Amino acid sequence: MKKTALIFIFLFSFTLSAQTINGIVTDVNKNPIALANVYLEGTYDGATTNDKGEFSFKTTEKGTQNLIVSFVGFETYTMLGAISYMKDLKIQLREDINSLDAVILSAGTFSAGDNSKVNVLKPLDVVTTASALGDFVGALQTLPGTTTVAEDGRLFVRGGEAEETQIFIDGIKVFTPYSPTTNDTPTRGRYSPFLFDGITFSTGGYSAEYGQALSSVLLLNTTGEPDQEKTDISIMSVGLGLGNTQKWENNSLSVNASYINLAPYNAIFKGRNEWIKPVEAASGEAVFRQKTNNGMLKLYTAFDASRFELIQEDINNPDGVSIKLNNNNLYFNGSYKGMLGDSWTLQTGMSYTNANNKIKVDASDINDTQNSFHGKVKLKHKFNNRFKLNFGAEYLATDFNENYEDNSIPSVDYGFNNNISAAFTEADIFFSKNLALKAGLRLEYSALFDAITLSPRVSMAYKISEKSQVSLAYGDFYQNPNSDILKFETNLQAQHTSHYILNYQYNNNKQIFRAEAYLKDYTDLVKYDSEFVSFDANYNNQGKGFAKGIDLFWRDNNNIKNVDYWVSYSLLDSERDYKNYPNAAQPNFANTHNLSVVGKYWIDNWKSQVGLSYAFASGRTYTNPNETGFLNATTKSYNNLSLNWAYLLSPQKILYLSVNNVLGFKNVNGYQYANTPDINGNFASRSLRPATDQFFFVGFFWTISEKGNDNQLNNL
Repeated sequence: MKKTALIFIFLFSFTLSAQTINGIVTDVNKNPIALANVYLEGTYDGATTNDKGEFSFKTTEKGTQNLIVSFVGFETYTMLGAISYMKDLKIQLREDINSLDAVILSAGTFSAGDNSKVNVLKPLDVVTTASALGDFVGALQTLPGTTTVAEDGRLFVRGGEAEETQIFIDGIKVFTPYSPTTNDTPTRGRYSPFLFDGITFSTGGYSAEYGQALSSVLLLNTTGEPDQEKTDISIMSVGLGLGNTQKWENNSLSVNASYINLAPYNAIFKGRNEWIKPVEAASGEAVFRQKTNNGMLKLYTAFDASRFELIQEDINNPDGVSIKLNNNNLYFNGSYKGMLGDSWTLQTGMSYTNANNKIKVDASDINDTQNSFHGKVKLKHKFNNRFKLNFGAEYLATDFNENYEDNSIPSVDYGFNNNISAAFTEADIFFSKNLALKAGLRLEYSALFDAITLSPRVSMAYKISEKSQVSLAYGDFYQNPNSDILKFETNLQAQHTSHYILNYQYNNNKQIFRAEAYLKDYTDLVKYDSEFVSFDANYNNQGKGFAKGIDLFWRDNNNIKNVDYWVSYSLLDSERDYKNYPNAAQPNFANTHNLSVVGKYWIDNWKSQVGLSYAFASGRTYTNPNETGFLNATTKSYNNLSLNWAYLLSPQKILYLSVNNVLGFKNVNGYQYANTPDINGNFASRSLRPATDQFFFVGFFWTISEKGNDNQLNNL
C-alpha cells in the first residue's frame, strides 16, 4: 500500500509540473506535413505529427529550450524560446534546397566531374572522342558555342578570338596553355588529361571570380587523393609516355612524362611542309597532394621543351619561308582548399610561368621571354543552405620582353610590365529549390593603364518542372590587349564586352538537352592603321562588334544499349570593326554554322569501344583582291569524319587506334594572294590547306596497379 501511494504521488507531481507543447506543422503552402519529428533538443521529450500535421507532448523541462522540427526533404526548423510560450505553434517548413533535384545555375556553363550535378562532358571524353586526339581542346570543340578553326587548334568561342578564352588549373591562371606551332598546323594543350578529373567550360556569363577573359573560361581541377599506387606506360606512334602514382598515409605524388618525335611519322606519311627538323618535344608533370586536418594542399608543376624547323610554301617567295622554333615552358601551381570552422571555406593559391620562344623566320630572329605570376585568396561563408557569400582578391603580374633583329635593322628590344589587382564578391541565394540567384561584382585596377574597371555579373535559374529549368545571365567583362600589341603600344585601355544569355536545360536519367541563345556586345576593341601589328602603327580603342546566336546540345547514353552519343549545333552571326578592318565585317575565324556528332559503342564480344566524330562547319570569310570589298568571299564548307577503336587486350592493357578525317576531305582554311598583280591585273592565289589531310595514331596503354583491374581508359 505504501509503495502504491508513492507511485501515485510521483505521477501526480509530474502532472502538476509538466507543461504541454503543441502546434501544427505545414509547408509554405499551408499543406500539413505528417510524420515530422518534433522534440526538445537534448531530451527524450517529443512527438510525431499526425495526418493533419498536429503534434502535442508534455515536458517537465523549464526555462528556455530548443524546439527542433525535422522531416526528410525539408530544412530543419529550430525554435529557441521559453517552454511556456510553446503552445498552439504554427510552424512552416521550407523545402531543402540541397536536395538532388534543386535548381542549378547553368547558363553558359558546361560542367563535368564527380561533383557535377549535370555531366555534359566527362574527363574521359578527352581520350575517347575520336577527333580529340587526347587533347582537352579537341574534345571541347565538339560542344556548342565553339567555332571550327582547324588550322589553329585553340578555343574560339561564340564569335571571340582564341585569346579571349582563359584557362585555369585549380582556380589559378595558366598564362601559356598551348604548345607553339607553325602555320596550318593546329596547336595542342600542354597538359595531360590523365592528371585532371574535373572540367568546367563557361561559354559566357561566368563567375565574378574570373577576369581578363572576354569570351569564356576553362577550369581544370587536378585529381584528388588516389585510391592506390599505379604505373601507366604508353607506347605511341608519335612517342612514349610514362606515369607513376605513389600513395602514403596523408600524401601522394603523381608524375607523368612524355617524349614526342614526329620524324618517323613524317617519313611514312608525307605532308605539305618540307621538314628540316620535325617536331620534337619532351614534357613532364607532377602533382603532390598533402591532406591536412581540414583540407588539402596541392602542388602542380609542368615543364615542356619543343623544337622544329621547316620550310613552308609561300606564293610571294619561290623558295618558301624558313621557320625555326625552340620553346621552353615552366608552369608551377600551388593551391590549398580547406574548412575554417563549420561555415567558412578558404581557397588560396599561386602560379608562376616562365616561357621562352626563340623563333627564326628567314633572316629575322625573335627571342621573347615571359615571366608571369598569379596569386589569389578566396573565402566562402555559408550562412545557411539558402545564402552563401564568396569574396576574395587576386594579383596578376606579367613581365614580357622581346628582342628582334634581322639583316636590315640592328637589334631592338620591346616589352611591357602588366600588373593587375582585383577584388571580387559574389552571393548565391536560393529562394527555394526551384529559384536561385547568383549576383557578383568584380573590380580590377590595371597599373599599366592606371585605370579601374567594374564588372557586375548576375544569373538566375528557375525550375519549371521536375526535369527542366530556364536560366538567365548577364555580365560585363574586360581584358587587356595581348602581348603582340602591348609590346608596341601601352597607351590604351581594356577591351570590353557584355554578355546576355537565355538558357533552357532538360536533364533526365543520363540524357541532357540544352538550348541557349546569347548576345555579346563588344566595345573598346583595338584598331591600328598598318597591314600587320608593328612598332610604327597608330593604335586606338575605337573598335566594336557583336556576336549573337543559338547553341543546341543533346546527349544520351541511356536509350540505346552500349551506345553513348551527343549532337551539338551552333548558329553564329558576328561582325567586327577592329584591328585594321576598313569596315565592319564577319571575321575570318567565325563560322555561321557548326555541327558536331560524336558516338561511342561498346562491343562486348570484341572487348572494344569504337567511336566516331563528325564535324561540319560552313565556310569562313577571306578577302579576294580580284573583287571589290573586304572579306568579300567565303571558303567551301569544312568536313571531318574521324574514327577510333580501343581494344581491351586485358583488364590493364589497351590497344588504341584512331584516324582523323578518314574520308580524306580536301578542306581549305583560306587563300593567300600575291602581293602584286600579274600583267592582266589579276592577283595569283594558292589555297591554304592543312599540313596533312589525315592523321593516323596507334597507341598501346598498360597500367600496372595494386588492384589489377583498372586502366588509363578506366570506364571502357
